[in-house]
Amino acid sequence: MTQTKPIVSIENVVASASVDQQIDLADVTKKFPDTEWHPDQFPGLVFRLASPKTATLIFRSGKMVCTGGKSEDMSIKAVRTVVQKLRKGKIKIKKDAVITVQNIVASGSLGGKIHLEQAARKLPRSMYEPEQFPGLIHRMVNPKTVLLLFASGKLVCTGAKKESDVYKSVHNIHALLEEKDLMLYNA
Repeated sequence: MTQTKPIVSIENVVASASVDQQIDLADVTKKFPDTEWHPDQFPGLVFRLASPKTATLIFRSGKMVCTGGKSEDMSIKAVRTVVQKLRKGKIKIKKDAVITVQNIVASGSLGGKIHLEQAARKLPRSMYEPEQFPGLIHRMVNPKTVLLLFASGKLVCTGAKKESDVYKSVHNIHALLEEKDLMLYNA
């Protein structure tokens, strides 16, 4: 019975932002030729940064969506960097971006195997259909997240708006699995 502390890794932070003004995307592509914009296929322009390594979609409305951040801070820094670069490139942006974290996706390991069949019966708000998907889907109420649990003890946590909620969710599910005797540890 060697119980270990769960390991958690933030994989992707999705943040939305708005500068509350129209942006001329054709002008942005002229001044930043390495951006991608195919308005016939998708209305957003893709502005990639090497550091922090992210991709920010910019829409004509002044709304933005940043993906690829490995932390809340990294996503916020990326949006601010994009706005700063636009300004340096003579794209007039009057206001600073208002940034909101929309979703954090993390992966993790609970350090032992999980009895998924029993967990599906004992955990409320859980769904397990192994013919369709190998993981158990657990909807946590507090914090509001969705956890995908696998028999190997690996997991994916999604839906968190704060990094602290990711850690709380993983801690809570680990404690719940322990309490219901659903974890198997190698001796």
